[in-house]
Amino acid sequence: MNARSLALIAILLPFSALTLYAVTQVGYVGIFTSVMANAGTWQVLIDLVIVCLLACLWMLADARAQGRNAWPFVAITIAAGSFGPLLYLLTRELRGRAH
Repeated sequence: MNARSLALIAILLPFSALTLYAVTQVGYVGIFTSVMANAGTWQVLIDLVIVCLLACLWMLADARAQGRNAWPFVAITIAAGSFGPLLYLLTRELRGRAH
């Protein structure tokens, strides 16, 4: 396993723990309800949506160039935000090492 794979895992694991904690505290819908509390939180939500959309476009183009299927990762991005791109990058790294 290379340094990039380890870095992605080092990001993914604590982020997963934080997400699990947040969901157990307020529920999946509660996360979005909290985000819509005021103009500042709306700005953060819209920013996240824009970044996730750009990540989805990149994943689709990158996967096409590599002969992969990005749609599972796009679906994860739609349902769970940053998890989709993080998992895509991790599998891309691990797949690159296997070839």
